[in-house]
Amino acid sequence: MANNSNNSDLPNSPWWISEHQVITAQDVKKRNTRTVSFGIAISMALIAGVIGSVVGRTSASLDTKTNLVSTKSTIERKPDSVAGIAARVSPSVVSIEVSKGNTGGSGSGFFLDSTGHILTNNHVISLAATAGATIQVKLANGKNYDAELVGRDVSYDLAVIKIAVTDAPALQLGDSDAVQVGDGVIAIGSPLGLIGTVTSGIISAKNRPVTSGSGTRESSFINALQTDAAINPGNSGGPLVDLSGAVVGINSAIATTGSRFGGQSGSIGLGFAIPINQARKTADQLIKNGSSTYPIMGVSLDTRYTGVGAKIPDEVGSVSPGGPADRAGIKPGDIIIEIDGKAVDTADEAIITVRSRNVGDKIKIKFKRLGATKEVSLVLIAAK
Repeated sequence: MANNSNNSDLPNSPWWISEHQVITAQDVKKRNTRTVSFGIAISMALIAGVIGSVVGRTSASLDTKTNLVSTKSTIERKPDSVAGIAARVSPSVVSIEVSKGNTGGSGSGFFLDSTGHILTNNHVISLAATAGATIQVKLANGKNYDAELVGRDVSYDLAVIKIAVTDAPALQLGDSDAVQVGDGVIAIGSPLGLIGTVTSGIISAKNRPVTSGSGTRESSFINALQTDAAINPGNSGGPLVDLSGAVVGINSAIATTGSRFGGQSGSIGLGFAIPINQARKTADQLIKNGSSTYPIMGVSLDTRYTGVGAKIPDEVGSVSPGGPADRAGIKPGDIIIEIDGKAVDTADEAIITVRSRNVGDKIKIKFKRLGATKEVSLVLIAAK
């Protein structure tokens, strides 16, 4: 290699010059010879490419015995792979559009049976229930149907709608109680209107208390499954399936970082689904009766209480006369700290824990009264 200081004698030299000594006046003859040789070398390289191409084509046209060999690779997709499960489940998932005038919303859902009953979230179709909006369903095959509202349950954020078909591909319902943290799951739906979107992840946690609705009459309380499968607006009501293709949850909510962290409103790996065991019970009631109920213990709770536990307001009427809590000896001002051995930190946690049970279940309540800890048992009844 030559000393790089010589390169200043040849400004704007091409990159290959830097690897050769600079040619002096005494070596003009040599320089001309080398330059010609270099030019010939480049030309030969280019010509070789052209000639090779011409010769190759000529040979192929003259030699009738030449056989062109083609290969075909096959990717094996097992039935329990994400691709295999998506192929089976996707035809049962629908996109839902709700509209009235210039307002509306969208979400997802899936077939519960062959007669066209579709399970989705209440917040997806609430405009139809409260303002008479129309509901349209688009199937995976591109067909569109008008849908009617069969019934909804605000407390669990669930609803059933129906379209006029007799051969709908219903999904198999799994057992959300048997799901374990770390199990693989797949979410299918229409995030941001992108029909048939498939994402995968795991169950990140179970029994997450999730509340939506900001304490209004439309509030929902969910004892949710948490997943890191990407869920975005429009996924609501779509199925969360396990690796057998069975539904274990209804995708319903996502956590966002808020303006403090840049205002990201899409998936940040914290999605929440209603367990299918709860959804199945509610859907059955909605299909049979057009309405559903949930269990209560007959108390009001103070959502503004900042201490640990769920406080019953110290006022008349906060414990329903003759209700389960009243018969068990619970009084206004008591603070519930545990239900069935599970610690209760807030009013929302107490509500969600109770609503995850069934009407007629017997539960144990541990509470504090004037510094003393007491424990009673009671039987849950149906809300009116």
